Amino acid sequence: MIGTKHLIFATAVSAIALTSGAASAQNLVMYCSVQQSWCEATAAAFTKETGIRVAMQRKDTGAALAQIRAESANPQADVWWGGSGDAHIQAASDGLTQEYKSPNVSELRDWAVEQGETTGYKTIGIYSGVLGWGYNTEFFEREGLDPPLAWSDLEKADYEGEIQVANPNTSGTAYTALATLVQLYGEDEAFDYLKRIDGNISEYTQSGTAGIRAAALGETGIGIAFLHDVIQQAAAGFPVKAVAPSDGTGYEIGSMSLIKDGPNPDVAKTFYDWALTAEAQGLALDAGAYQIQANKNVEPAPEAPKLDETKLIDYDFAKYGSAETRSHLLKRWDNEIASQR
Repeated sequence: MIGTKHLIFATAVSAIALTSGAASAQNLVMYCSVQQSWCEATAAAFTKETGIRVAMQRKDTGAALAQIRAESANPQADVWWGGSGDAHIQAASDGLTQEYKSPNVSELRDWAVEQGETTGYKTIGIYSGVLGWGYNTEFFEREGLDPPLAWSDLEKADYEGEIQVANPNTSGTAYTALATLVQLYGEDEAFDYLKRIDGNISEYTQSGTAGIRAAALGETGIGIAFLHDVIQQAAAGFPVKAVAPSDGTGYEIGSMSLIKDGPNPDVAKTFYDWALTAEAQGLALDAGAYQIQANKNVEPAPEAPKLDETKLIDYDFAKYGSAETRSHLLKRWDNEIASQR
């Protein structure tokens, strides 16, 4: 059952002119894996638009996948909105989500449509984000340190205990980082690299955004994160600067999926269609979310990473989103990294 402590309902329903008495009885249960502010803004806007009340629970990507799997015999939610696409692809391959091709797919950028095609439309891309890190400029100036500009720089002894990154079992950000390094270096060398930088990592956090929040507050020097999360902290006035690794980096296609046999399937499709519109995706910037939106009619924020100016790897979403590859890499990370701390 969904914990009431973390349940957030779209507000001001009584002020909405509902189209019918039946509409007021409708509900949508959503697991949300983007920023809390964006989750809340989306839930409230959908309720305002449709009169459908939203029960929303915010969960990190890995935690959302685990909950959907645990509830598969009796699904409790209708839609999983946001979170790294690797996990959505795994959910699709495990039969946890259902096929649905929205009529609004034609409004999406090519990379979002390709995400749908990869899974037979058991998921769809809704935004994109570039992997990198943010560093606290005041800390680096005070310590007289050069900032890290490449993955290899994170091995420097100067950064001992000054890096935070999430646990890839619970965080889509961290799993994207793990899969990126494997694709950059090869699997064995990637794990050798992870062992070499382990001494520089003060904490493997549960949330993918915890590290950059800590860097923003000066609690650590560097937080590995998606760049939109770094930009969000900088826009809020914190002394952090975003870095896209010069030696190449991965990216995510944040996704949306309908949960198989969810309690409110028709309402879920209504939300799914609405969430792909420019109106819905245009809420991101006002909510302080700097991801690149999938709808072609929504212009990226000026601060957002420029995909054509970033050295991106040819990220294999199908392979690294598969249950076999994901389970193998996470097990190896547990055995060779987590267990050694």
